[in-house]
Amino acid sequence: MTARSRWSIGGSAMVVVIVAAAFLGTTRNRNSVQARGIPSESATAIVSFASPGRVEGGSETTQVGAAADGVLKAVYVKEDQFVKRGTLLGEIACDDLQASLQTATAEAEVARQTRTRMLRGARDEEKKIAAEKTAAARATFEEAKSRLVMWRALYQKEQVSRASYEQAVRDLGVADANLQAAVRTEELLAAPPLREEKARADAEVLAAEGRVRMVQERIGKCSILAPIDGTVLRVYARSGESFSTVTPRPLFSLADTSTRHIKAEVDERDVDKVCVGQNVIIQADALEGKKLRGSVTRISPMMGRKSISTGDPSDKSDRDILEAVIGLEDNTRSLPIGLRVTVQFLTASPLKK
Repeated sequence: MTARSRWSIGGSAMVVVIVAAAFLGTTRNRNSVQARGIPSESATAIVSFASPGRVEGGSETTQVGAAADGVLKAVYVKEDQFVKRGTLLGEIACDDLQASLQTATAEAEVARQTRTRMLRGARDEEKKIAAEKTAAARATFEEAKSRLVMWRALYQKEQVSRASYEQAVRDLGVADANLQAAVRTEELLAAPPLREEKARADAEVLAAEGRVRMVQERIGKCSILAPIDGTVLRVYARSGESFSTVTPRPLFSLADTSTRHIKAEVDERDVDKVCVGQNVIIQADALEGKKLRGSVTRISPMMGRKSISTGDPSDKSDRDILEAVIGLEDNTRSLPIGLRVTVQFLTASPLKK
């Protein structure tokens, strides 16, 4: 084979490679999902790009777990059941906490009663007895005082001995001391509590009530409540199963199923091609060739990571995406929540029906 022949064959091979590369480059989709295999009227003139999407309800699907460790005591709802926010979905067995709550409640009541008795002071009966003792001590004092006056006069007239006079003086001193003690006792029973005593009683009450609230909060975590108004999509929980917050898992899935919308993931290279109000066409294998129409109602203000897998080996999973919410023109069709769809973004007015 001559050199000229070899150069001719090599040149022909290079031409074939260049043509094949150009053909593949023009047919490869520049976004995460190719609009391949999806017939659309005037696709070259109207469809700007295509993106993967997923059907969602009026709210995002909420995965509900428990906030306490333990064994699942009961499940109170079924799948496809509508629940209001705050509805009891299930319950973790927390019988030991009920006993702790009773103990904490009793301690709090004792602290409150002790504080009430301290602020009230002595009982009326005790105050009455103290007043009677003061009156008796005052009478004894007056009697001893009169006797001393009499004994002093007799002593000055030398009609009694000095010892008798000194005994009368001592009796008056004892009566005076007893009177002062009785008066102080009566004043003490009538006096308000000291400031530090009141502060201590208040602190004991607050501490006891805090223990009650802590136990109540722990018991509250044993109840699994619905965080939103919506329909129970899936019940993963079974009575008797154990749950741990160390390795949490969803027990219920809820979502608002009153309406449907599509959440599309726009490739970062097509961000400049999407805008609010833009018309779209939705297709899916489950629709058996039927097309749904809608428009972009909201665009996320920030980029994120992909969450929808298309199953295409050539799909780039390391690119960021921009979420776009698609409102459907016909929202009466009950599409399954979580259904994967393909969203075609149009560059012109919507197609004629």
